[in-house]
Amino acid sequence: MSGRLARRAALCLLPLLPACTGQELFIREERPEGFTSWQDTPPAYRFAPGDRLNVRFRLTPEMNEVALVGPDGTVSLRAAGVVRVAGLSVGEAERAIAEASRRILRDPEVNVGFDETAANQVIVGGEVQRAGVYPLLGRRGVLEAVMLAGGFTPQARMNQVVLIRRDPDNRPMLRTVDLQGFVQAARADADLPLYGGDIVFVPRSRIAEVANWVDQYVNRTLPFARTFVYSVQRSSGVPF
Repeated sequence: MSGRLARRAALCLLPLLPACTGQELFIREERPEGFTSWQDTPPAYRFAPGDRLNVRFRLTPEMNEVALVGPDGTVSLRAAGVVRVAGLSVGEAERAIAEASRRILRDPEVNVGFDETAANQVIVGGEVQRAGVYPLLGRRGVLEAVMLAGGFTPQARMNQVVLIRRDPDNRPMLRTVDLQGFVQAARADADLPLYGGDIVFVPRSRIAEVANWVDQYVNRTLPFARTFVYSVQRSSGVPF
């Protein structure tokens, strides 16, 4: 996000900052069960229904074709027949199509490119005005995803927004993002760029809301069932 856009976002969002109560709750990621360690390496793009693939056979170009990934996650090709590609990276899809093509081709060499992509989307939930799935067009950060969802509600906990992402090996990772620091102090390092498939959750001040949402939405809707445990502390030392 450019400096000008960041300042404009800050001006728009400052009225929504939560009031200071003197006993602020802090969320600490204590034991993220099922999640691997966070890394900033960009995740591999994984195909989804609606993507249009450009499939090329180096040794048999007469088999080249453009194929649409159907609602069931498969593509239908002359050489390979029906192949499931949803959830696969480019390399994995190339290997799957090459293996299926052996039914009529000897040692096929396959290259798969994008003709059109439909899977670049992020999920935004929790304390936002319009939770849902949003297209990820160009370079966007966590704050911009929240703005796409209508901005924060008055109950939003801006300083520890949850971000869930898959690593290059397709394992889920979890971290928190301080958007309050980004808005109030113009800390550019407080926001993070998003990638297709990311999940952004804005919690309330009580972290039980996150656990409930992950259980009810993420675990039951997305293709991985993971839970995580948070400990909650008060700056005053008063037990929660």
